[in-house]
Amino acid sequence: MKQYGLIGEKLGHSYSKVLHSFLADYSYDLWPMPKSSLAQFMQAKEFAGINVTIPYKRDVIPFLDEMGETAKRIGCVNTVVGREDGTLYGDNTDAYGFMEMARRAGIDFSLGKTLVLGSGGTSLTACAVIREAGGEAIVVSRSGETRYEDLGKHTDALFLVNTPPVGMYPHTDAAAVDLRELPRLQGVLDVIYNPLKTRLLQQAEELGIAYAGGLCMLVYQAVRACELFTGEAVDPARIRRAERELMKSAMNLVIVGMPGCGKTTMGDILARLLELELIDIDQEIAHDAGISIPEIFQKEGEAGFRAREAAQIERYGREGGRILVTGGGAVKSPQNRENLSLNGFVVHITRELDLLPMDGRPLSTSADALRIMWVERAPMYHACADAVISNNGRPDHCAQAIKEAYHEALCHQRT
Repeated sequence: MKQYGLIGEKLGHSYSKVLHSFLADYSYDLWPMPKSSLAQFMQAKEFAGINVTIPYKRDVIPFLDEMGETAKRIGCVNTVVGREDGTLYGDNTDAYGFMEMARRAGIDFSLGKTLVLGSGGTSLTACAVIREAGGEAIVVSRSGETRYEDLGKHTDALFLVNTPPVGMYPHTDAAAVDLRELPRLQGVLDVIYNPLKTRLLQQAEELGIAYAGGLCMLVYQAVRACELFTGEAVDPARIRRAERELMKSAMNLVIVGMPGCGKTTMGDILARLLELELIDIDQEIAHDAGISIPEIFQKEGEAGFRAREAAQIERYGREGGRILVTGGGAVKSPQNRENLSLNGFVVHITRELDLLPMDGRPLSTSADALRIMWVERAPMYHACADAVISNNGRPDHCAQAIKEAYHEALCHQRT
């Protein structure tokens, strides 16, 4: 049986196995290996096709009999085909994926200067694509000709590409640069796909800059690799399904809104409709504390509750594939809003204030208190929401509207 798979040093969070299962009918495995095992693996040639990831994209080149023109220009290989005659052919399909990612963001590199962060294999790929498109690529690294402290010399840059793993799970709080230092930016690309929306991309969104994340690049480099493996074009329907299913496994549906707006009810209905695991942040807090939410407020005050809330949101916001129902005040913390947006499609459920119940809600003490709360929180809900849906009528109508918005997001997220 022909063997296909991915080689690299650490593959614990790779999506490649499930991705290739959507694109083709061959068996695809993950083969993590230390560098000491690479030569023996390549010389044995016991595979029909492999993808290559960090840190072996250059190390496999000496074992190849032939390279494609793209791989020659870039100097990196991420796809190797074992031919019938026993020879090995290597090419770079990352370039194709990178071009598709740029297209999704509406970026035309020929318009001006692009800053490419990092100096590894993906940086080489990005620079080759940018220059071939007629653009100027400036590599920014810790020890190269242009360093991070030199960004002030390039305030005329129109585009920025992040290629190192800064901001990647589990270190999701990091961003390599502050985009406010580059006032002319028109587009930002981040090759990281876990999380879906890194801190860098969140800032791009806040500043109104076009952006795209790395999941699209991951899918389309795999599409081109699959075509090299099989010699046949991948069915577009399979590509669409692959993107949709990867998004479903990576993206959270996050429900925010005022206390009593129906978040818990919507979570229960949507969990059944979408067949997703439901995480109620307040329930997780109470379970972890061993006491009810009102008791936490009584014993620890609002500050104690918010600290517990932040810990749960940080935990679940970094993961994906679930419905997250938040407490009404979760959005008060900028850190919470950022963590919910890492992998989240955030839906703000609205409801007329006079329809909001107040029983059993520590901060909903009166109609006046609710109005004050709404004035304070409304801008925060707006800041993090990807969709706003009313729940003034029947709950099933609201749930259906959220379901439709969620499915639309699966197909059109900028990742």
